[in-house]
This record gives sequence, structure tokens and C-alpha cells, in this order.
Amino acid sequence: KKFTRKQFILILLLAAFMVTFTDQVTNLFKHGLERLRPCHNEDLAGLMRLVKSSCGGRYGFFSGHASNSMSVAFFTGFMLKKNYRYIFPLLFIWAFFMGYSRIYIGVHYPLDVFCGMCFGAISGYGFYRLFKYLSVKLLHVTF
Repeated sequence: KKFTRKQFILILLLAAFMVTFTDQVTNLFKHGLERLRPCHNEDLAGLMRLVKSSCGGRYGFFSGHASNSMSVAFFTGFMLKKNYRYIFPLLFIWAFFMGYSRIYIGVHYPLDVFCGMCFGAISGYGFYRLFKYLSVKLLHVTF
């Protein structure tokens, strides 16, 4: 089923709001909990192999890259799963490797990425449900 023009505009608006929401909540956690990134932790200085020269902000719990990519994967996956059979697994794999890359380059602990992915999945699904609700209430589209 194709989306109407109004639904497409709603999808774009919700996607932008979702990424903004997910990113800002992530920053609230980072600055609220103040957990140092592994690359800023003096105790791990000799054990770390940094792949990139810059480490990012001082705090890292939880990963913004992991939460944003997983929210996009879930939101898009739920939107397109009826028409594209393999879209959900492909998007999940993309989001998983986005999160893994954060660990590999030394800017996040595995728990930072895992929690970011969990929050992103919840956020993406929540915004998908919001899309369905608004489509019915505002656009009078049935599913």
C-alpha cells in the first residue's frame, strides 16, 4: 500500500521529531548520569586503542548513534514491513553495526550501545504507533 501525500508529510515530520526527541533524551541521560566514555577514562588509557583522533563529548551513557539509528530502523521497518519482506532485518543489521562501530572505535562501552539500542527501539516503535494514531484521527486513513 502506498502512502498518501499527507501521510508522507506526516512521516517526514514525525521522523524529524523522533530523531530530535531520541537525541535530546540521550543527551539528558549523558549529562544526568555523567558516565565517562572509555576514551576519557584515565584507568583505561593504556588498554585502549582509539581508531579516531577525536573522542566526542566527555560522557557516553547511552550512545546517541545507537539510539538514533535503532529508532530510524524500527520506525522505517514498521512502516515498510508489509511491502518489503526483508526490510526490518536489513535495517536492524544496519543499526546493529552502527552501534558496534561505536564500541570498535573506543568511544562507548557495550552497555552504552545496548541501552541506546533499547531506547531507540522503544522510541521508533512509539513514533510508529503515533503515526498510526494520527493517520486515523487527522487524516482519516484506516489500517
